[in-house]
Amino acid sequence: MNRAVAPLLVLLAVGLSASASASASASASTQHAHHSMPAGTAAPAPAPDHRWPVDAALEDGMGRIHVALDELRHYEMGHMDATMALDRVGLIEQAAADIFAGCKLPEDRDAVLHHMLVPLLAAAQALKAHPDDMAQVQAMRDAVADYPRTFADPGWATPAAH
Repeated sequence: MNRAVAPLLVLLAVGLSASASASASASASTQHAHHSMPAGTAAPAPAPDHRWPVDAALEDGMGRIHVALDELRHYEMGHMDATMALDRVGLIEQAAADIFAGCKLPEDRDAVLHHMLVPLLAAAQALKAHPDDMAQVQAMRDAVADYPRTFADPGWATPAAH
């Protein structure tokens, strides 16, 4: 992903509401210099027949996202206070920013990744605005649910197909 565009994408994604994430995702994707996706593209390319390899930046960033989402289970169970939960949200946002800045994927894979990260960041922002809205934690998990089906990241278990 283009390092010069990464801060703009993070600001765009963080400012989104959960309900607007699908259309904003297409907009965010078209803002990359190497994208040629038409504006208004509603859905990413279908998942590949085999999982795509990850680069070091993607593996690191998604690994940190995975850990933070796992730790948020404690928040959902009432074993973590809001301050600690919002710290995890900040870790997710930073990991996504690092992915935007350092990950180098072909255009089709980059578009699929954007369709995961933009809704993830929208849900993270919504949780920051309303820390008592536990549905946003699940929305973050849902946003990245297809990641292990799509990318061959050794840090993520491959779930069963739908």
